[in-house]
Amino acid sequence: MKTVIDNKTQLSFQSPTFSERLKGMLGVDFYRLFHTPLYYIFLGIAAIIPAMLIAMTGMTGPNGEPSAPLFTNVWQAIAAATPIYGFEGIEKYANMNMVFIFGGIMVSIFIGHDYKSGYVKQLFTTHAKKQDYMISKTISCAFAMACMCGTYLLGAIVAGAITQTDFSVNFGNLVCAIVGKTVMSLGWASLYTFLNIIFRKYFGVSIASSFFFGTGILIIGIGSLVGNTPILNVFLYGASVYACLGSNIVTIVVCMLTSAAWTVIYNVLGTAILYKSDVY
Repeated sequence: MKTVIDNKTQLSFQSPTFSERLKGMLGVDFYRLFHTPLYYIFLGIAAIIPAMLIAMTGMTGPNGEPSAPLFTNVWQAIAAATPIYGFEGIEKYANMNMVFIFGGIMVSIFIGHDYKSGYVKQLFTTHAKKQDYMISKTISCAFAMACMCGTYLLGAIVAGAITQTDFSVNFGNLVCAIVGKTVMSLGWASLYTFLNIIFRKYFGVSIASSFFFGTGILIIGIGSLVGNTPILNVFLYGASVYACLGSNIVTIVVCMLTSAAWTVIYNVLGTAILYKSDVY
């Protein structure tokens, strides 16, 4: 009888499994995400960006003459016509890739609040698994950026309909481009989570670093010195620049592999930093 009781006692004090820990942490992160105005503000920003870009198409000059249109087709606000491997004009970058710039700022504010509010101190007092924090933040922030991609797409469609901009496109290629860019939300979220772990004590620096890396200025600068190559831009900047209006299934696979590689690399590095340094 004593053995049975001891076994039951031992089972009752077993540590929760990885899936149980992650489920609990994701529940908290998604609850906080859905109950903060920040999330909805950035969803609105993502919808306004393409509307502003497409609206510029119908603008006129100071004397009433038509200005050179930024886009001649609505879907140019979603993706470039061909893959981007270097700086080829600002209009080719003015598409759904901009979601990842503003998404990075959102991630910085979201994670920064964890440290400013003392949530992290409380969390790591009761949870020893730092990788759970990295994974949960990556997944929840990736979801938020994927939703921003959705509102960005909706904003482009509505603005295009209002301005009567051309909608003609190869539907299959367009879907592949949208899926490819959206898949990269996971990779970008892991990068931004990693950056915010590094600069966790410097809120302003974390936001600036997210903006800096999100714009791809560093990669463009390196490319101007050593020469632009597909490997440089696709892996280091993100396969989101590879997804274009000529995308296909291969594009989606490349985006998935790149996003997965980023996620593994940055989660491993971020977890190592959390374990070896003061997180408070």
